[in-house]
Amino acid sequence: MTIPISQCLALALLSFFVASAIADEKPRGVTYDGRSMIINGNRELLFSGSIHYPRSPPEMWHDIIRKAKEGGLNLIQTYVFWNIHEPIQGQFNFEGNYDLVKFIKMIGEQDLYVNLRVGPYIEAEWNQGGFPYWLREVPNITFRSYNEPFMHHMKKYAEMVIDLMKKEKLFAPQGGPIIMAQIENEYNNVQLAYREDGKKYIKWAAEMATGLYNGVPWVMCKQKDAPPQVINTCNGRHCADTFTGPNGPNKPSLWTENWTAQYRTFGDPPSQRAAEDIAFSVARFFAKNGTLTNYYMYHGGTNFGRTGSSFVTTRYYDEAPLDEFGLKREPKWSHLRDLHRALRLSRRALLWGTPTVQKISHDLEITVWEKPGSDCAAFLTNNHTKLPSTIKFRGQEYYLPEKSVSILPDCKTVVYNTQTVVAQHNSRNFIASEKAKNLKWEMYQEKVPTINDLPLKNREPLELYSLTKDTSDYAWYSTSINLNRHDLPMRPDILPVMSIASMGHALAAFVNGEFVGFAHGNNIEKSFVFQKPVILKPGTNHITLLAETVGFPNSGAYMEKRFAGPRAITLQGLMAGTLDISLNNWGHKVGIYGEKKQIFTEEGAKKVKWTPVSGPPPGPITWYKTYFDAPEGNNPVALKMDKMQKGMMWVNGNSLGRYWVSFLSPLGQPTQSEYHIPRAFLKPKDNLLVIFEETGGHSETIEVQTVNRDTICSIISEYRPPSVKSFERSGRQFNAIVEDLKSGAQLACPENNQVIKQIEFASYGNPDGACGNLYLGNCTSPNSLKVVEKHCLGKNTCAIPVEREAFDELSKDPCPNTFKTLAVQAKCGLP
Repeated sequence: MTIPISQCLALALLSFFVASAIADEKPRGVTYDGRSMIINGNRELLFSGSIHYPRSPPEMWHDIIRKAKEGGLNLIQTYVFWNIHEPIQGQFNFEGNYDLVKFIKMIGEQDLYVNLRVGPYIEAEWNQGGFPYWLREVPNITFRSYNEPFMHHMKKYAEMVIDLMKKEKLFAPQGGPIIMAQIENEYNNVQLAYREDGKKYIKWAAEMATGLYNGVPWVMCKQKDAPPQVINTCNGRHCADTFTGPNGPNKPSLWTENWTAQYRTFGDPPSQRAAEDIAFSVARFFAKNGTLTNYYMYHGGTNFGRTGSSFVTTRYYDEAPLDEFGLKREPKWSHLRDLHRALRLSRRALLWGTPTVQKISHDLEITVWEKPGSDCAAFLTNNHTKLPSTIKFRGQEYYLPEKSVSILPDCKTVVYNTQTVVAQHNSRNFIASEKAKNLKWEMYQEKVPTINDLPLKNREPLELYSLTKDTSDYAWYSTSINLNRHDLPMRPDILPVMSIASMGHALAAFVNGEFVGFAHGNNIEKSFVFQKPVILKPGTNHITLLAETVGFPNSGAYMEKRFAGPRAITLQGLMAGTLDISLNNWGHKVGIYGEKKQIFTEEGAKKVKWTPVSGPPPGPITWYKTYFDAPEGNNPVALKMDKMQKGMMWVNGNSLGRYWVSFLSPLGQPTQSEYHIPRAFLKPKDNLLVIFEETGGHSETIEVQTVNRDTICSIISEYRPPSVKSFERSGRQFNAIVEDLKSGAQLACPENNQVIKQIEFASYGNPDGACGNLYLGNCTSPNSLKVVEKHCLGKNTCAIPVEREAFDELSKDPCPNTFKTLAVQAKCGLP
């Protein structure tokens, strides 16, 4: 058979291209060396953010991941939460909020990588650090130690997770997004408590993990003595200065937790961390050989149900670049996005160059990454926390604000300074819903039981954790005591005092069915003493306590040996002195009636008789029920609870979590007043809202709100580098992509269908304050408002020149010798 010449040529060309493609194909997989991670043959700078799948409903995941990618991230980091996946030994749940596979696939669909923190200890301000309750009751177990029962269950769980990931082909060598995994978590914090067993355990954990799967690198955070087969990483706020570096020459410098603020516990004041401080720490870390930073958290989300650990608020890391509701917190989100772009412009020099460091003074230094004859990037640093400075580099003077790093991707042009924010600011607003107002409340009050109503009897009060087994926050305790009139004080102005020493966390006390009072501990000191005068009567007196946990502990050594609940109960001031009733025989019952009957659901609500709320507040241990329509628009939804006290919330049977408004911070304000209702929980009409109030509140003040960040601001000084968006790199070429590098004040409404409807503040001079609370200084142009309105009113986006001649004639400048700043606050809305 003769083959035509044209076909021969075609076959030859096809063979050539196939062979070339095979030759050019990068190896699939993940390796590393002392410089960086190497993914599918390519070195990478990794910008990562922690996003936890159980802390947001699946309907929010895509939007959160998309915003993370738009913020310049290429890696998402998440824990795997053992106690939600195996709440009962041998029974697994990977559905709904807990669909880990769906979450990871969704990340991969947006071309992002995953760092899977298997744990199984995760801390994460999560109930019992992620351990399921049943693990606590395994005979002879010691958590996180070289302990056979613990290691058996830890390996079994880790193997289940790894096998699931392999089955779904989610690891990078299989074509999936998972490029790294973590075993254990910050073990150095507790290792000394376990002595030799701690050393043996950490060696075993590393061997176990890499034995289960070695296709991607494994890391251990905060583990200075990490075994050779795993990478030790840094957690903290300033790892450029606190991290001593990897404990091996072939391990890269990785930062697995860069805290974007701090989690909060009930009773805490606000926790904040400036975008400038985060950017400064990241720029310094990359200048000092770092190639991965992870923002913990990038989106914190919500501790739904009873998932938060001891005293942790329902809102988690709300100060992250994406707030609890998934809205961009500005300028944090944009300032970090611009930082990632500046570092990517420096990528070639950082990954293939050689560093040199020049100390100019105690506070000033120059770090240069350079590959001779090609790529060069410089980091100019001013470490002084109060004073700006200038620095001379390669024949040019550069101005450096206090505590800042300037990034020069070509060793000439400043494209970013960590202290100089050119990004937009915003402020969050909570607006009462018009469609969900005029709520009509009904109530049902729990009955206070006596010892005769409680099935579980014991001589002394049972320990609270092991009594509830993490099935409820609540447990009833009750005893009875017979007194005659000679036992009671003779004077009417003297009452006996009931004293209860509790190991935590809170309790409400009742005598003969009447509410006596409420007391609680806090995150630092969980134990407390309750003392209140009580009215006792001749005959039988019933003393009943509603003991409460506010989450299980999540950190520290020997977590399985923690205890809670009432221990010593005495009656003081009786005629015979103090009477200890701790060993008086007590009845117990886990949970409350409405909880058992699930009266927070449509079916359960029919099992009790509800009555309209009228007159004064009905008091403690009261359930409230109402219906509301889904609020207008598409903005997130919140529940304002500022006149309630403490309890739990449900919408359409979904638990919104704990609320605790009566626990005030040192500032005299609740730590959290608004609580997230995900739109995914809502129907268009007739949404069932149920509240359990423990101590008494005003249900008529509860308000359904919508949440927005439609208040936008720009605060730009005369000195600022051009926006990093003005530059690009093509191969070895670094170029400006705009003609005018002067960046003015930029404003953009959060939604494309919005326009700037009002300028709420404008000052060109020396204004001060923050977005939502700007105020005039002693110098301002009288034309400020007019100029800004001209450029911005009625527009979706606008740019305002930050130049003196745009506001005043030079002869009419009210303060010519003042260093000027333009501050603008605008309100966006539908046209």
